[in-house]
Amino acid sequence: MTTIAFLGPRGTFTEAAARSMPISAGAELIPHRSVTAALSAVRSGEVDLALVPIENSLEGNVTASLDELALGEPLCIVDECTLPVTFALLVRHGVKLSDITTVSTHPAAEAQTRGWLSANVPHASVVSAVSTAAAAAALAEGADFDAAIAPAIAAEFYDLEVLANDIGDVDTAATRFALVSRQVPPPSPTGADKTTLVLYMRADHSGALHEILNEFTVRGVNLTRIESRPTKQALGDYFFVVDAEGHVADPRLGEAMMGLHRVCASVRYLGSYPRHDGQAPQMRRGTADADFRAAGEWLERVRTTGRSDS
Repeated sequence: MTTIAFLGPRGTFTEAAARSMPISAGAELIPHRSVTAALSAVRSGEVDLALVPIENSLEGNVTASLDELALGEPLCIVDECTLPVTFALLVRHGVKLSDITTVSTHPAAEAQTRGWLSANVPHASVVSAVSTAAAAAALAEGADFDAAIAPAIAAEFYDLEVLANDIGDVDTAATRFALVSRQVPPPSPTGADKTTLVLYMRADHSGALHEILNEFTVRGVNLTRIESRPTKQALGDYFFVVDAEGHVADPRLGEAMMGLHRVCASVRYLGSYPRHDGQAPQMRRGTADADFRAAGEWLERVRTTGRSDS
């Protein structure tokens, strides 16, 4: 049986995302107290896979996940999914809105419900939790706060009451999750893939970032995301996490990665996997994989025959 770790406890958005993926059918889903713990379980072999949040449409990257994948023992992203995010205000039975002076939730959830909190419980203070479901669990166990912001389903797990539902400030909020395994060969290309890389500059100098981006630009590789994160080695020392359209097996992306290997101090490959939205990249003239293959065949003819006619 496949085992999948997820950011727990029970009732988190991550668990809901895991259950939405085909691989979860027949799998054992195991909650872990943090992103670090879930990924450590994969590294140790305790579980086969882990699902962790990687990006939010409102708040951007999930730094705990990015840093673990970029700086920890190497792992590999093998799939991704997205989940619409809706929040509820959960309370112990009998608590009214006027009773609430403290609310607990994950910082990302606070950011996405700040407007509702300001309008409905303006004097309430917010207590951070490691996850929205952890806030709900602590509330049920008698923690010293009055309410929790969590998925509505958490009320069923922890015998709480949904005092208000759909309290998010933006209706279209969504979170992207990465399914992570130990290092394995990538799945076959689908034609609508994404590749995640961690790039370390060789030295901080004028044009250093341009050198990196140019390796993608000249080959027509679009980046769907680029994030900078501190290396934690020295002030001002950063690495970049990029999501590139395409698969490591694609000639154009393969050439870009070879170029990056030349100009970067280090390149960490985090995996090629199907895009959650199924969108195939749009190629400009001269940058399709067939163009790269044709150019390689032309160069080989020049090398073997000395003739450059096409």
